[in-house]
Amino acid sequence: MFGIKHIKFDSMTYVLHFKNGAINKEGRGLSFFYFSPNSSIVAIPMGSNDLPFVFNESTNDYQTVTIQGQISYKINAPKTLADVLDFTVQDNGQYKKNDIEKLNQRIINEAQTATSAYIHGIKLKESIRSAKAIENNITEGLKSSAAIGMLGIEILGANILAIQATPEMARALETETREKLQQEADQAIYERRNFAVEQERIIKESELNTEIAVEEKQKQIAEKKMESDVQKSDNQRKLREMKIEADISVENQRKSLIEQKTENDKKEAETKGYVLETTLKPYRDMDWKTLTALNNNSDPRFNISLAFRELADNAGKIGNLNISPDLLDSILNDKNNSR
Repeated sequence: MFGIKHIKFDSMTYVLHFKNGAINKEGRGLSFFYFSPNSSIVAIPMGSNDLPFVFNESTNDYQTVTIQGQISYKINAPKTLADVLDFTVQDNGQYKKNDIEKLNQRIINEAQTATSAYIHGIKLKESIRSAKAIENNITEGLKSSAAIGMLGIEILGANILAIQATPEMARALETETREKLQQEADQAIYERRNFAVEQERIIKESELNTEIAVEEKQKQIAEKKMESDVQKSDNQRKLREMKIEADISVENQRKSLIEQKTENDKKEAETKGYVLETTLKPYRDMDWKTLTALNNNSDPRFNISLAFRELADNAGKIGNLNISPDLLDSILNDKNNSR
């Protein structure tokens, strides 16, 4: 009544109570009575806000992309913001103007300004894959913006939810990607088949190399066996030659022995002959009769034999010789008895 009213705000609202154009009260979560004809109340929300945005930009290859995301911010200087925008509330707590929309639009405009320079410098395909880079550009652009600094707000962060091309270009990119994937699949199939052929070639080559190695080993074995046989034959030949040389040496030694023995026997015979000749030499010129007499044989038959020899030597001088049978019989009987 009489223009005196009461108003109450929550703890997340910073309140400025102007009375006659000067600040009478200020603070968060105030509750007070005021005289409405000379009072003006400004209420600024202090909580963090998530501001969604969607805007379009053109890429370096003249294609349009739609960037969708959100910006998180909070008001950290309410008196600064109150000097720029009107957050005056009516007696019922409703804002007289919707300057919160102006605040949001200014933030979005600054975000788009920070993004446009980057998007204009890249191509469509790259822009679609540049969400993180766009987030960084928006965040850095807003934090360094003088206009944002004049609003008394703090940028908490930015998130890019989607980057999309126009439907026609999206279908074209899908077709291109599909064709590229198909080509990659065909290339993979070709490479797999080529790899299989190459592996089969390697296996065949390995088998051939193995056969060649086996043949080479067999050849080496045959050569070694031949060398062994040759060496064995040469050793046998050398053994035979050594045996022959040994036999020749033995025969030569036997020959030398026989020759030496013959020479010794010859010398021995010559020595015996010389001794015999020297022994008989005194008797050589003696008459046999003398030798017979020297023999001094007392056997009557020997003397009778000598007598018959003497008769034989002088047979030409003897006319008739009569020998009695008794004499011959006695000689023969003595001879038989002696046997």
